[in-house]
Amino acid sequence: MEKTDTVVHGPGLMGGISGLAKNLFGLIVSRVELAALELSEVRNHAIELLAIFAGAVLAVWFALAYGTATIVALAWDAMGWKILLVLFLVFLAITAALVMKGMAMLKQGKLAFPETMNELRNDRDALL
Repeated sequence: MEKTDTVVHGPGLMGGISGLAKNLFGLIVSRVELAALELSEVRNHAIELLAIFAGAVLAVWFALAYGTATIVALAWDAMGWKILLVLFLVFLAITAALVMKGMAMLKQGKLAFPETMNELRNDRDALL
């Protein structure tokens, strides 16, 4: 029997490319899972923002209705127009408050994907 020397080589180019592809695929899958998790949170914030927007729209319609009623009531000689003006200002203030609340939500980034974006930045920095 002859003794043969076998030299163990590394995985080679194809093995390295295959390993890189597997790792890249795993990275993409984990980022998609993270995005899906954050998407459910963003969905809840989007629903809340939609409810605030609907309230703001309703308040604007009331402000317009009472504003119009105020213009009509101003033609009257009685003091009834003052209450309509007060209601107009109240609904206008409600509208302003709801719009500011919605803008604050957007500025806080509640509709963003902070963890996903952070992980993607880390991946980019690691690869570069």
